[in-house]
Amino acid sequence: MAFIKTPTKGMRDILPKEVELREYIISKITNIYSLYGFKKIETPCVEHIENIANKEGGENEKLIFKILKRGEKLNLATAEDVSDLVDSGLRYDLTVPLSRYYANNANELDSPFKALQIGNVWRADRPQKGRFRQFVQCDIDILGEKSNLAETELIAATANLLNEVGLKNYKIIINDRRILKAFVLAAGFQEEDCSSIFISLDKMDKIGLDGVKEELLNNEFNEEQVNKYLSLYQNNSQNIFDFCQQIDSSFLSEDIINNLMEIMSISKNVNAVNIEFAPTLVRGMGYYTGPIFEIIVDGYKGSVGGGGRYDEMIGKYSNLSVPACGFSIGFERLIDILIEQNYVVPNENKKYAFIIDSNISIEEKSKYLEQAKSLRKQGHIVNVLIKAKNTKHQIDVLTENKYKITLNGKEIN
Repeated sequence: MAFIKTPTKGMRDILPKEVELREYIISKITNIYSLYGFKKIETPCVEHIENIANKEGGENEKLIFKILKRGEKLNLATAEDVSDLVDSGLRYDLTVPLSRYYANNANELDSPFKALQIGNVWRADRPQKGRFRQFVQCDIDILGEKSNLAETELIAATANLLNEVGLKNYKIIINDRRILKAFVLAAGFQEEDCSSIFISLDKMDKIGLDGVKEELLNNEFNEEQVNKYLSLYQNNSQNIFDFCQQIDSSFLSEDIINNLMEIMSISKNVNAVNIEFAPTLVRGMGYYTGPIFEIIVDGYKGSVGGGGRYDEMIGKYSNLSVPACGFSIGFERLIDILIEQNYVVPNENKKYAFIIDSNISIEEKSKYLEQAKSLRKQGHIVNVLIKAKNTKHQIDVLTENKYKITLNGKEIN
């Protein structure tokens, strides 16, 4: 069998320069979020299939990397469907594992509990720019806080981080699942229609009103109800009250509107966040129960992060009723944008490279190694290298990586 040197589809090798950037951004994420009281946790990358295929993950459940049962438990002869063959899968996000984690460890955690997770997740998606089958997610979640203090703290911490790493021209858009649901019911649909309708509405920015209408009709929804529903979105106002006054108040409590207005007001006026109401924002996960939000960047296709309130999820794993809200940074997309913006990792320590001939005496070699040892004690990065056949290329690479180079005792840059 031939050795294949390229990664499997949707996976990738990451070169040292990008690894340096990634590690720096992760350190910024950890440091800034810790200022808001978030504590780092870890969960397994493998989850019970019952947990991650529970119809709460929306379209992502179609993308689970499932893991076959092992040993005697794997019986191909008697298997009638896939469920007989698998018992676990790779996590497709960090929210479901967090919910299980909290249900399992609640007695040992603070209340409210502010969690920070950074880790790989896997989705059997179609690879494209900014989208991989294995990628890093960075999540902050507040469990046990039912007031909108959770939303405002999550938004403030995330905006602080984005400002600190120098992300330009971004804004946070916000909506509420209960507003989305109210508009579905006001148009005459049933509550069980919400999930299917939301999937189509979520494509509004890509396919427009006509495309959403075509998709809903193809899903055999009543044309009169579809027309009534989509007419409400012709007033795509960023003013929440103007938008919500289109439907009868019996479908939508004023408290829901006021809550969203308060989150936006605090975010703008206290935390100086660029935030606006987005009537067609849906978020793909089925577990959201209240406010939802996303980060969008001018000139970049797709969101760079998102989250929302999911008050009912933890109760599905235990008898605990725990309000919950979270915000996830699209780490890979953030890295892509920073690379496009030619972001340079700040580094107070200098880099030195000593290039020496292979045949120098042990005394001369020891002199360079002693110099390297002394510089390293001062916190500087030092590379001691044997001169390559292609010395020019060797020097070019070191120069590109900001090294101060000494070749056989002579400084050359």
